[in-house]
Amino acid sequence: MKRFRGFVIKEFYHIFRDKRTLIILFGMPVVQILLFGFAVTNEISNVDIAVLDRSKDSETQKIINTIEASKYFKVTDFIVDEKQIETIFKKGKVKAVLVFENNFSKDIVAKNMANVQIITDATEPNVANSVNTYLTSILQQYQTDLNQRQQIPYQIVPQTRMYYNPELKSVFMFVPGIMTVILMLVSAIMTSISITREKELGTMEILLVSPLKPYQVIVGKVFPYVFLAISNAIIILMLGFFVFKMPIEGSYFLLALETVLFIFSALALGILISTISETQQTAMMASLMGLMLPTILLSGFIFPISSMPLPLQVISNIIPAKWFIILIKGILLKGVGLEVLWKETLVLVAMIVAFIGLSVMKYKTRLE
Repeated sequence: MKRFRGFVIKEFYHIFRDKRTLIILFGMPVVQILLFGFAVTNEISNVDIAVLDRSKDSETQKIINTIEASKYFKVTDFIVDEKQIETIFKKGKVKAVLVFENNFSKDIVAKNMANVQIITDATEPNVANSVNTYLTSILQQYQTDLNQRQQIPYQIVPQTRMYYNPELKSVFMFVPGIMTVILMLVSAIMTSISITREKELGTMEILLVSPLKPYQVIVGKVFPYVFLAISNAIIILMLGFFVFKMPIEGSYFLLALETVLFIFSALALGILISTISETQQTAMMASLMGLMLPTILLSGFIFPISSMPLPLQVISNIIPAKWFIILIKGILLKGVGLEVLWKETLVLVAMIVAFIGLSVMKYKTRLE
C-alpha cells in the first residue's frame, strides 16, 4: 500500500511539474466552455446590410429606422442601382440588400399592398436563411403596427432572392470549410511533431552540430509536407466539383496560389508549435486542441463572426482559417479576383513571415 501511495504521489509530481500539461488540463476546458458559450449560436447580430430605396418616402424611412434600431442589423450602405448589388456582395461584408419598389407609400394607400425585395448573399446558407427570417419578421411586425388603426389592412409583401447559392445547398458552405479545417489540422499536426520527434529520439544533437543554418532546418522540415497538403487540397476540390457539383467561378491559378499560401501558413504554424514543445504528445495536443476549436468555431466556417462578442471577433483575426475561408468562398462561389481579395492575401503572407520568423528565433534560442 505504501508503494502504491508513493507511486501515486510521484505521478502527481510529474503532472504538476509539467506546466504545459497543467495548462492543457485546466486551461482548455475553460477555453472550450467560453468558445462554445459565445461562438456557438444560431442567432445573428450586427449583420451589415445595404438598402436600395427607389421610393425614398416617409414609410421606407420608418422601416429603415426600425431595422437599424434592432440589434440584428446595421445599415452600412445606401445604393442607387441594382448593378451595385453584386459588386457590394463580392466585397464580402454586406450580407443582404433590401430593395423598396417605386411609390412604396402610394401603393400601400392606393392598393393596400407594397413589395419589398430581400436579396441575400447565400454563400453561407445558414446565415442567409437567418437574415431572411429576421428581416421578414421585422417587416411583419411593422405591418402589424401600421394596421392597428386601419379598417382595411395594409400588406407589405417580402420577396426573397438568393445570390450565388439560390438552392441554399449546405455543401457549398461545408466544402470550403472542411477543406480549410483538414488542411490546417493535417499540416499543423504533421509539422508540429517533426522537430519534437528529433528531440525525443536524440537526433537533435546531429542537427545542432550540422553545418545547416536554423532557417535551412526549418525550411527542410516544412518542404516535404507541402506536397502532401497540396494533394489533400486537390482531392477535396475534385470531390467537391465532381461529386457535389461545387462551382469554381473564379481563376484556377488564383485558387491554387491562395491554397498554397494557406498551406504554408498552416505548416509554418505547426513548425512554431514544434519548436516550443518538449514532447510529441504536447505538440500534438497543442495542435489538436489549440487549432481545431478556433479553426472550427472562430473562422466563420459554421457560425457568423459578426454575431460573436467583440473580443472573439478580434481574436478571429489572428486565425489563418478565417482569411482563407473568405478567399476560397470568394473564388469558388463569387468568381472574384485579386483586386477584391488582396487584403486577405496580404494577411496570409504576413502570417507566414511571422510564424517562420518566430520559429527561427525559438530555434536559435535553443542553440544558445
